[in-house]
Formats: sequence, structure tokens, C-alpha cells
Amino acid sequence: MTTFNHSILFLLLLSITVTFGQSESLELKQELSLEEYLGYVKLHHPLMKQANLTLNVGEASLLKARGGFDPKIEVDYDRKKFKNTEYFDQLNATFKIPTWYGIEFKANFEENTGAFLNPNLTVPDGGLYSAGVSFSLAQGFLINERMAALKEARFFREQTKADRDLIVNNLIFEASIAYFEWLEATNEQGIYTEFLKNASTRFNAVERSAAVGEKAMIDVTEARIVLKNRQLNLEEASLKRRKATLKVSNYLWLNNVPLEIQDNVLPVRPEKQNLEMALVLEGITDTNAMLESHPKLLSIAAKIGGLSINRALKQNKLLPKLALQYNFLSPEFDQINTFNTANYKAFVNFSFPVLLRKERGDLKLANLKLQEANFERTAITLNLKNKINAVNTEILSLEVQTKLINEIIEDYKTLVNAEDRKFFLGESSLFLINAREQKLIDTQLKENALIAKQLSAIASLYNVLGLSEPIIKN
Repeated sequence: MTTFNHSILFLLLLSITVTFGQSESLELKQELSLEEYLGYVKLHHPLMKQANLTLNVGEASLLKARGGFDPKIEVDYDRKKFKNTEYFDQLNATFKIPTWYGIEFKANFEENTGAFLNPNLTVPDGGLYSAGVSFSLAQGFLINERMAALKEARFFREQTKADRDLIVNNLIFEASIAYFEWLEATNEQGIYTEFLKNASTRFNAVERSAAVGEKAMIDVTEARIVLKNRQLNLEEASLKRRKATLKVSNYLWLNNVPLEIQDNVLPVRPEKQNLEMALVLEGITDTNAMLESHPKLLSIAAKIGGLSINRALKQNKLLPKLALQYNFLSPEFDQINTFNTANYKAFVNFSFPVLLRKERGDLKLANLKLQEANFERTAITLNLKNKINAVNTEILSLEVQTKLINEIIEDYKTLVNAEDRKFFLGESSLFLINAREQKLIDTQLKENALIAKQLSAIASLYNVLGLSEPIIKN
């Protein structure tokens, strides 16, 4: 059976358990590798869909900002009639095309009639057409609210991309840590199970020897205490494993249905190379060089970019407002030569606040926010560098510690085996062999914890580097 089919079978078994609340126990043990497990997380976990939604927010904001440059049609119609007298009947239709740098092209049609019409609204029979342009020469020329909104939306889109990568990165990291805790708890249960067998065998042997007078009854008591302690340790380890299994189950979903890992499913210790492949760490040699593409730094850079645009807009507000508008007029829209400088309508508007207190205050606030963001980027950069160095140091140290603990375990096994033979030959005491065995248990538990720490350290490197894969869409 292929790995894929094996995975599907496993998930089907889990889904049956969720649907019907029960499932028959399997004779053969099932295994769930880290690669399969992370594959399910990437494909089905709700946070992955939330990560896509985060990106969609940025795209929607950009679409909204682009709407500021959409052509616009405006129609105003106003009519008043009283006691059979038509006071006025006014129609004004406009088509506007906003462009960059605050320039706006406009085409207009006016048709006004009525007994009491304002004289400046009088137009020829059949209406009056106009075509012109409006723009700002000072404030609003190089940058305005419309331009700033679009530029900020582009930076925000980049920020949402980085935020999406951070969501994915943190989810994979937390899921990996949960898997390693499950692996550690499972191995701890296996250690206590094995030594419980030793304690049970030793207790039965001592009990038989005491029955024929070869051992004192106090030895039986001591052996029983050790046996009960082993049973207690195994029960605690079993509870720890069950809790770890439930924690891992939090990350397993199928078609928006949470799954629960059964007791017969076992984790598999990943090889270092496979773990690095699963966490896209393979081939990375210079971890500090990865800082430039770190999602946190990309996010804060996009934030700084948006704040810089906002500062430029506030700075532009210090300039006076000088709005100009010029329209060519003609009663016939289909004859271009009738639009000339002899018939026109022009408009000029100038305004300038004397003290500029509001504008200067806004600019100062924008500068402060930008400085704060730059300080934040500096702090994040230093923090990430230190974290990367610390994790790399931890990984190297744990490799040395694991090698040393393996050698210590082999020596303790030799001592225990020798003491066990001496005990059954009557040349050693139960107390001494139990003491030797307890040292071996403690060392194996320490080795188990070191293995989990080593795997978690590699996952921490993935997390601190901010690595992420493209989201898998089902």
C-alpha cells in the first residue's frame, strides 16, 4: 500500500470514529509520520483558510483604492412647477475621468429652461456641451488623498502577504511542537512499559525464592514497592501521552470536521534530513542571510512604506490650495471645431490657512509614527539575529549532548546487565540492582527529552527564520 493510500485509510478510520463515536480496534499498529501529519495540517486546518482570507483583505483594500480612479457619471435634475407655471427645469449630466497627479477630465451637458431661471444658467435651445480639465497646481498635485490611498493599499497588500506567511509559519511550528511532545510522551510510555516488565519478572523471582526460604520476606516487600512504582510511572506516562495525543488532534481536520487520533496510532521519529525537508530548511547554509526576506521584516517594511506615503500627504497639506478649471463650450458636441477658446468657462480657487496649526500637527504626528516604526524595525532585526544565533547554538549543543547521553546509556546498560546476573547468582542485593536500573531509567528519559528538544530546536529554527510554503488549496 502506498503512503498516500495508507494516509487516506488512516483518515477514513479517524472520520468513521468521529461520525459514529466508536471504531473497532486494529490488531496492527498504525503510524502517522511527521510528513503526513504536516500535509494534513497544510491542506485542511482552518487557520490555513484564515491565512488566505488575510491575503484577500489586502487585495480587497487595493481594489477599493483603485476605485478612486474609476470614471464617474453624475446626473442632476431639478424642476419646480407651481400653479401651472414652470419656475425652472434644470438638467446637468457630467462624465468625469480622474487621473494621476490630481488631474481630472470632464465632459458635461446642460439643459435649463423656466420662467424664473437664474440668468447665469441660460443655455441655447437644445442644451450646452462642455469639455475641460480641472487640476491643482500646489496642494494635491504631486500627491493627494486618492493617490495616497492607492499607494498605501499596495503597501498594505504586501503587508498582508507577510502576515499570511507568519500565520502559516506559526501554525506549522506549533503543530510540529505538538507532534514532538506526542513522540516524547509515546517513547516515555514505552520506556516505563519495558522496565515494568523487568520489575514484574524480578518480583516473581524474588517471591518464588522467598517461598522456598532463599530470600527474606523484606526482599519481597522491596520488589513489590519497585513494581508498584513502575506501575505508577507507567500510568502517569500513559496519561501524559493521551493528553499529548489530544493536543496533536487539534491540528487534524478533514472537510471542516476535527479528527481524533486513536490510541493505536503511533508517531514516528523523523530523520533530520526528512525533518528539514518537511520544514523547508533543506539547503539553507547561511541563516542570517534569510533575514532580508523574513515576513516580520517585510511586514514592518510595508508598514513603514505606508507611513511614508501618509507623511508625504501631510507634508503636501502645508502648501496652499490652488485649483484651476477650464471648460470649452459648444452647443454641438458632434463638431469638434466648435470647441475653441472663444467660448469657455473658467474657475480659479485659492485658499491658505495662515497659521497651519492643524497641518503642522498632522505632519508631526506622521513623523512620530514613522520614527516609531523605524525603531520597531531595528529592534525586530536585532531580536531575530540573536534568536537565530541562539537556536543554531542550541542545535549544535543538543547534538553533542545526545551523543554523550547515548554513550552513558550504553555504560548504564552494561552495569545493569552485570548487576542483574550477579543478583540471580546471589552475589548482589535487590537494592543495588534497583538503584542501577533507576539510573538507567533516568538516563533514558533524559535521552528521550533531548531527542524531543533537538527536533523542537530544528522547528524553532524554521519558526525564527519565518519560512513558509505556498498554501495548499483543496
